[in-house]
Amino acid sequence: MMKKLLIILAVSLLVVPVGAVAKNPKFDSVSGRAKNRMEREVRHELVMLPYYGVFDNLTFKVDGGVVTLMGQVSRPTLKTDAERVVQGIEGVERVINQIEVLPLSPHDDRIRLATYRSIYGHPALNRYALQAVPPIHIIVKNGDVTLEGVVANEADKTIAGIQANSVSGVFSVTNHLRVEK
Repeated sequence: MMKKLLIILAVSLLVVPVGAVAKNPKFDSVSGRAKNRMEREVRHELVMLPYYGVFDNLTFKVDGGVVTLMGQVSRPTLKTDAERVVQGIEGVERVINQIEVLPLSPHDDRIRLATYRSIYGHPALNRYALQAVPPIHIIVKNGDVTLEGVVANEADKTIAGIQANSVSGVFSVTNHLRVEK
């Protein structure tokens, strides 16, 4: 009986605590996997927000247990909802919410809808509208339009910019669309 206890004690002393592995620079792949998991979960939770749509742009950065939320939203409640769902993710210790709430404006609302129709109504771009959250996000602030998201090729990026520029009442268009690799 005593021999079994000594063996169990000796084996338990040889086992490396999980926290020591995660903090040891030799085991960066473990913390890298944890960061990738957290990034996937944050992305999933943000995309699943019920009022997140084409007129909102949410981005984030994960640094250890700290998640920084950035972007622009057209509804004030979406800012607080994003912070709430991210705070509930395992491993998140703190959320820094830098999301900008766009000003409420009937003029901007008209531009949003007209830009949406112009971009997603174009024959080369209407395939993007079929996705649950379309990849071209239209951010309108005081008459200025910013396009965010991802498109398949450079031609689609150019067409989206031209279509946004053709909308009446738009002061300027900034095309931040990225091309898929």
